[in-house]
Amino acid sequence: EVQLVESGGGLVQAGGSLRLSCAASGFSFDDHAIGWFRQVPGKEREGVACIRNYDSSTYYSPSVKGRFTISSDNARNTVYLRMDSLKPGDTAVYYCAVDRESCLSILDVTPAIDYWGQGTQVTVSS
Repeated sequence: EVQLVESGGGLVQAGGSLRLSCAASGFSFDDHAIGWFRQVPGKEREGVACIRNYDSSTYYSPSVKGRFTISSDNARNTVYLRMDSLKPGDTAVYYCAVDRESCLSILDVTPAIDYWGQGTQVTVSS
Protein backbone atom coordinates (compact mmCIF):
# COMPACT_ATOMS: atom_id res chain seq x y z
CA GLU A 1 0.00 0.00 0.00
CA VAL A 2 1.33 3.39 -1.01
CA GLN A 3 1.53 5.93 1.80
CA LEU A 4 2.57 9.56 1.63
CA VAL A 5 2.69 11.36 4.95
CA GLU A 6 3.25 15.10 4.86
CA SER A 7 4.44 17.14 7.83
CA GLY A 8 6.05 20.46 8.64
CA GLY A 9 3.24 22.86 7.84
CA GLY A 10 2.24 25.64 10.17
CA LEU A 11 1.86 29.37 10.67
CA VAL A 12 4.75 31.66 9.77
CA GLN A 13 5.20 35.37 9.20
CA ALA A 14 5.91 36.75 5.77
CA GLY A 15 9.60 36.47 5.00
CA GLY A 16 9.96 33.39 7.15
CA SER A 17 10.78 29.80 6.29
CA LEU A 18 9.31 26.34 6.65
CA ARG A 19 10.43 22.87 5.63
CA LEU A 20 7.84 20.35 4.56
CA SER A 21 8.54 16.63 4.63
CA CYS A 22 6.92 13.80 2.71
CA ALA A 23 7.64 10.33 4.07
CA ALA A 24 6.89 7.76 1.40
CA SER A 25 6.37 4.01 1.48
CA GLY A 26 4.83 1.23 -0.56
CA PHE A 27 6.59 1.83 -3.89
CA SER A 28 10.06 1.98 -5.40
CA PHE A 29 11.12 5.41 -4.20
CA ASP A 30 14.23 5.67 -6.38
CA ASP A 31 12.30 5.08 -9.63
CA HIS A 32 9.64 7.73 -9.29
CA ALA A 33 9.12 11.46 -9.57
CA ILE A 34 7.88 13.08 -6.35
CA GLY A 35 6.73 16.60 -5.88
CA TRP A 36 4.33 19.04 -4.33
CA PHE A 37 1.24 20.85 -5.43
CA ARG A 38 -0.88 23.26 -3.42
CA GLN A 39 -4.49 24.29 -3.25
CA VAL A 40 -6.42 27.20 -1.85
CA PRO A 41 -10.18 26.67 -1.37
CA GLY A 42 -12.03 27.96 -4.39
CA LYS A 43 -8.93 28.12 -6.58
CA GLU A 44 -7.27 25.69 -8.95
CA ARG A 45 -4.52 23.45 -7.72
CA GLU A 46 -1.02 24.67 -8.55
CA GLY A 47 2.06 22.56 -9.10
CA VAL A 48 4.95 23.82 -6.98
CA ALA A 49 8.05 21.66 -7.31
CA CYS A 50 9.14 18.20 -8.33
CA ILE A 51 12.21 15.97 -8.26
CA ARG A 52 12.89 12.96 -10.43
CA ASN A 53 14.57 10.55 -8.04
CA TYR A 54 16.04 8.49 -10.89
CA ASP A 55 18.23 11.33 -12.16
CA SER A 56 17.83 14.04 -9.45
CA SER A 57 16.43 16.59 -11.90
CA THR A 58 14.37 19.28 -10.21
CA TYR A 59 11.62 21.52 -11.51
CA TYR A 60 9.83 24.53 -10.04
CA SER A 61 6.86 26.68 -10.86
CA PRO A 62 7.79 30.27 -11.76
CA SER A 63 5.97 31.53 -8.67
CA VAL A 64 8.34 29.74 -6.28
CA LYS A 65 11.57 29.42 -8.25
CA GLY A 66 14.44 30.92 -6.29
CA ARG A 67 12.54 30.72 -3.00
CA PHE A 68 11.71 27.02 -2.67
CA THR A 69 14.09 24.07 -2.82
CA ILE A 70 13.08 20.45 -3.26
CA SER A 71 15.38 17.64 -2.19
CA SER A 72 15.24 13.92 -1.66
CA ASP A 73 16.80 11.58 0.90
CA ASN A 74 16.65 8.18 -0.74
CA ALA A 75 17.93 6.44 2.40
CA ARG A 76 14.94 7.76 4.35
CA ASN A 77 12.42 7.60 1.47
CA THR A 78 11.62 11.22 2.23
CA VAL A 79 11.25 14.29 0.06
CA TYR A 80 11.66 17.77 1.50
CA LEU A 81 10.42 21.16 0.39
CA ARG A 82 12.38 24.02 1.90
CA MET A 83 10.36 27.23 1.59
CA ASP A 84 12.12 30.54 2.14
CA SER A 85 10.99 34.15 1.78
CA LEU A 86 7.42 33.05 2.24
CA LYS A 87 4.62 35.34 1.13
CA PRO A 88 0.95 35.48 2.12
CA GLY A 89 0.19 34.22 -1.39
CA ASP A 90 1.93 30.96 -0.50
CA THR A 91 -0.84 30.17 1.98
CA ALA A 92 -2.42 26.87 0.93
CA VAL A 93 -2.72 23.19 1.69
CA TYR A 94 0.39 21.51 0.32
CA TYR A 95 0.13 17.98 -1.03
CA CYS A 96 2.90 15.51 -1.74
CA ALA A 97 2.39 13.64 -5.03
CA VAL A 98 4.00 10.74 -6.87
CA ASP A 99 4.23 9.85 -10.55
CA ARG A 100 6.01 6.81 -11.92
CA GLU A 101 7.07 8.49 -15.15
CA SER A 102 7.78 12.21 -14.90
CA CYS A 103 7.23 15.50 -13.12
CA LEU A 104 4.87 16.78 -15.81
CA SER A 105 1.66 15.46 -14.27
CA ILE A 106 2.64 16.80 -10.83
CA LEU A 107 3.56 20.28 -12.04
CA ASP A 108 0.46 20.47 -14.23
CA VAL A 109 -1.62 18.74 -11.50
CA THR A 110 -3.34 16.40 -13.91
CA PRO A 111 -5.43 13.27 -13.17
CA ALA A 112 -2.38 11.25 -14.29
CA ILE A 113 -0.79 11.71 -10.85
CA ASP A 114 -0.48 8.24 -9.35
CA TYR A 115 -0.80 9.08 -5.66
CA TRP A 116 -1.02 12.04 -3.32
CA GLY A 117 -1.13 12.52 0.42
CA GLN A 118 -3.58 14.13 2.82
CA GLY A 119 -1.90 17.52 2.73
CA THR A 120 -0.42 19.90 5.28
CA GLN A 121 -1.60 23.45 5.88
CA VAL A 122 0.82 26.34 5.37
CA THR A 123 -0.35 29.75 6.50
CA VAL A 124 1.75 32.87 5.92
CA SER A 125 0.67 35.98 7.81
CA SER A 126 1.42 39.49 6.60
